[in-house]
Parts: sequence; C-alpha cells; structure tokens
Amino acid sequence: QQGSAGVDWLLRHPELAAKDFILTNGSGIHAVPISEQIMAYCFALARELPSAVHAQRERRWARGEFNHVFELAGQTMLLIGVGAIGGRTAEIAKGIGMRVLGVRRNPEVAHPAVEAMYAPGRLLEALPLADWVVITAPYTPETKGMIGERELRAMKPTAYIVNIGRGATIQQAALVRALQEGWIRGAGLDVTDPEPLPADSPLWDMPNVIITPHTSGRTPRRPERAMALFLDNLGRYLRGEPMRNVVDKKLGY
Repeated sequence: QQGSAGVDWLLRHPELAAKDFILTNGSGIHAVPISEQIMAYCFALARELPSAVHAQRERRWARGEFNHVFELAGQTMLLIGVGAIGGRTAEIAKGIGMRVLGVRRNPEVAHPAVEAMYAPGRLLEALPLADWVVITAPYTPETKGMIGERELRAMKPTAYIVNIGRGATIQQAALVRALQEGWIRGAGLDVTDPEPLPADSPLWDMPNVIITPHTSGRTPRRPERAMALFLDNLGRYLRGEPMRNVVDKKLGY
C-alpha cells in the first residue's frame, strides 16, 4: 500500500502494471486537508486576499482598491474528478450555497452534493457553466494535458481554475497565456509542470494567482489516517476479504 492516491509512477514503469501484485493507495486520507485548501483558494481569490496581504506589507490602508470582491454563494463549481477529495469539496461548496457540477469517467456514479455529472467527452460543454474549475483528477494518459488552449478559452473570462491534482493535467504555456491575456480571471495552483516551478516563470508575479509548493495534503493527522487504512487493509487481506482502494494498474487509479 502506498501513502498517496496518485500512482503516476506506473506511467514511468509500465512493465510493472503486468506484474502479479495487489496495489492499494491512500485515497481518502488527504480528503480533509486538500478539500479545505481548495476552498481556501476560492475564498482568498474571491475576497482579494492576495492584494490585501500585498498592501499590508506596504503598510497601505488600501480600502478603495478592493472593487472586485464577490461572494461564492450562488456560483458554480465544476469538479474534474469526483473521488474522495472531489466529493468532500463538493459537500463544502454546496454547504456554502454553491452549485456543484462534476466530471468523472463514469458519470452514472452520482454524488449527493453534485447536481449533474458529465463524462470526460462532455468537458467542453461543462466548462462554460463554471465560475470555478477544480482539478482533482489523477494523472493518467487520458488526463495528461487535458486542459489546453481550447478548454481555457471555453471557460468564462471571469472564471478561476484550481489545480491540486498533477501539474501536467494543464498545459502550462496555455495557462500562462490564459492568465496574461484574460481568457480567465485567476488560478490557485498547488501543482505545476515542472516542479519545482522555475524562478523565471511568469506565474510567480501574477497578482491573480496563488501558488503553493505541492503542500495541500499536509496535515499532522496524516500518519494516523494512513496507519488506520493500512491496518484495515491488512486485516482484510488476512481474512480474504475485499481490500479498500485497490488500484487498477492499467487505468492508473
């Protein structure tokens, strides 16, 4: 059993997918901290907190500069990936009055906090509906580069994109252009492509972008949750019962 949810290392070692072993992942143990960080990006960007911090450092009482703050209630969030993290994010978002849509491989699998579920092939249909596009999908051959110029141009010019999955799900050059040219309003990024993000990346200096160094899953409760999952799965294995979080090694999650 591995400690994280993503098994993208299988893409680098495809020969291992054919090996006869059961692989389980840590899906679910990071749902609380990551869903909270997703919402933190949303609250911070909606209330222009990065600008407030900047003004604070300059010791400026910049009350007249905050003319574009808005409420999250009534806005629409589109989750690309509705697993443990996406599901908990949906519950929080719905709880504060947001409308939640989802994209998942099998759209027939519903979630009580998600109003409508779309197949990946309908992504371009769903993107224009969203004020917030949140990527929690795993990194697979299908999700690599899935958000490019076409998808970013399909979003509202007032929309934000949040990525806590893998940096390579977004085509980085297209994202930079989208932010520079106003195709979208802003972004919250816990992951980038490449990592670490190079010091000369234009993303660092954008006032409408929040960057964190792949830390959204950090929590002091991680060891406790990981051990509980491991012990549960060990017991299931010894009793010959179905294990939790079994990875389809060919699908990559």
